[in-house]
Parts: sequence; C-alpha cells; structure tokens
Amino acid sequence: MNGRKRHLLVDSQGLVLGVHITSAAVRDEHGGAYLLRKVRASYPRLEVLWVDGGYEGLFRAYAWHIQGLEVQMSIQQKARAYAVTSKRWVVERTFAWLGRYRRLSKDYEYLCQTSENWIYVAMSHLLVRRLARMRAF
Repeated sequence: MNGRKRHLLVDSQGLVLGVHITSAAVRDEHGGAYLLRKVRASYPRLEVLWVDGGYEGLFRAYAWHIQGLEVQMSIQQKARAYAVTSKRWVVERTFAWLGRYRRLSKDYEYLCQTSENWIYVAMSHLLVRRLARMRAF
C-alpha cells in the first residue's frame, strides 16, 4: 500500500462531519472537491470553510462558484513570514484524536471506504464517551 490522504470536514469543535480518503497521488484540491460534493447536501447551512494551503487554487473557485461556499486560508502569507491562525489547529486536534485509535494510527485497510468507516466508528465512540461523562455529573 503506497500512501493515503485523509480529507476531513470538521465543525468548530473538531467533530467529523465528512471524510474522504484518496491515494497520496491525488492533489488536495481534487480530494477536497469530492468531499464537498459528498457532504454538501447534508449540511445546507455550511457557509465558510477554513482550509490549509494545499487547497488553494482550483478548490477555492470550485467551492465558491459551484457550492456557494466562502473559502478562507488558515495560513496567511505576508512577505515570506507565515502566520498560522487558530482555526488550523481544530482539524489537527481531530487527527490527533483519531491517531489514538490503534486501527487508525497506521493505514491497515485495503479499501479506502473501510478506512472512512473506521474514522466514523472512532468518532462515534469518542462522542458516546463524552456523552456518558456528561450524564455522570
């Protein structure tokens, strides 16, 4: 198995709304566009996306003209100095949560769809644990 990229759509709390896994050869903007097509009908109130620098280019035009979404970059470039905004760490934190699950720490699955389903299972487990903790109080 050569390599995979995980494209995640998360909310402001870092909870997974959508997942698309591609081979590492697929550019971020193409994987992101497919992810938007896959989940757009489920989230009609979605208006703004915070994305990494890899999604610049065609993805921004696709999101605006086809899906009607505003795209904002999470890394601002000013005179060769990069400033990372706080929104970038929301998805990084989600990747860290998923990395704690043994099945997701490395890509063991043969099919991309299986990996996507394991991400949904892990996120469901995380949410159930949080709800159980809230009910204990």
